[in-house]
Amino acid sequence: MTRIMVVGGGIGGAAVALGLHKAGFEVTVHEAHPDAGDDAGAFLTLASNGMRALAQLDAAARVNGLGFPLGTMSVLDEGGRELATVPLGEHDHAPTRYRCLRRAELGEALRGEVRRRGIPLRHGARLTGLTESAEGVTVRFADGGTAHADLLVGADGLHSAVRSQLDPDGDGPQYAGQRVFYGYTTEAPAPSGGPADRITMVRGSGAAFGYAYSPAGEAYWFARVPGPPASAEELAGTGPDGWREQLLALLRPDRTPAADIVAATTDRLMVTNARHLPPGGRWRGRRAVLLGDAAHAASPATGQGASMALEDAVVLAKALREAAPDGVSSAGAHVAALARYEALRRPRAEQNTVASARLTASRTDRPSPAGAPPRDSERPAPGVDEGLLHLLDWDTPLPPAELPA
Repeated sequence: MTRIMVVGGGIGGAAVALGLHKAGFEVTVHEAHPDAGDDAGAFLTLASNGMRALAQLDAAARVNGLGFPLGTMSVLDEGGRELATVPLGEHDHAPTRYRCLRRAELGEALRGEVRRRGIPLRHGARLTGLTESAEGVTVRFADGGTAHADLLVGADGLHSAVRSQLDPDGDGPQYAGQRVFYGYTTEAPAPSGGPADRITMVRGSGAAFGYAYSPAGEAYWFARVPGPPASAEELAGTGPDGWREQLLALLRPDRTPAADIVAATTDRLMVTNARHLPPGGRWRGRRAVLLGDAAHAASPATGQGASMALEDAVVLAKALREAAPDGVSSAGAHVAALARYEALRRPRAEQNTVASARLTASRTDRPSPAGAPPRDSERPAPGVDEGLLHLLDWDTPLPPAELPA
């Protein structure tokens, strides 16, 4: 049986382990962090494409019990006027409705499913080197241990150690032009009227702002602020009070709920620098391949990072399954399967990276005329088209692909 090693036990790594196990491979997962390793503070939105991918991995039931659904997006200008209200995704199909949840919740749910299926998951295994050969791939860990497999999947995120081994001269993560603030509060009253399952995007004069309220009345919010990156000293030394005052100075001139929500947020307020990977980097070697943020990290403007990683997991598992329907395949079949995966995924993933970079670079301090339509950054992700449905459907063969060199 083909042995596949997954490096990275976050959302993408756990998801691809589930897909590869379902496809009949022998899978192990190695995670660098001694514990979960997820950013416990951040939250994300899974779009319909991400929810559909989870369903193909038989993991949607675990996730549907987390967070809360989103069915509508409203757009406000800096004066508080509603510019548009649009439905989100496949609103009439409950299993694929958008879902807002904490990143750590999603990661732990997927790792729980990995454990339930008996897939070995080792924490504290930080990769320091890898060697590919005709016989397979051998990795070295910081504790002096090694591991060998037929194939390696690098799902170890934006600062991927696997990517640095496969593409040592490639571009690393770059600052995307915005600081991202995010937080939670139960002290800001939810606005009356309108649908309960709504996320609101605010076209602020100094920051792009978004918020949604859970059924329990907790506000989840974020702000994207253009400007220079926060230094390591700022990130380490500025606490919630300092960040709050910086953000409030940008939000208070507007007549929207944003300033009140942030003012009501106490200790659960965090800041990070938005980063991305420039398109065009190397995705694979002879026996190793990248997935999710390790391959195509985008800035958060499109909100598709987790959903794209889940799509990757399904497509990679299908490509390898079709190359080895009995769980065993030749080295040549492995190489062709990895190339096919890249050919099917790179255009869509890098299109998202470019779109997100463009939105991140756009100015947020220009006035919004009343009645102006939503900007691209305020539009929901496109619906799941027929081509993507076939690509993600577990029982549908992958389409032909023009293989990259």
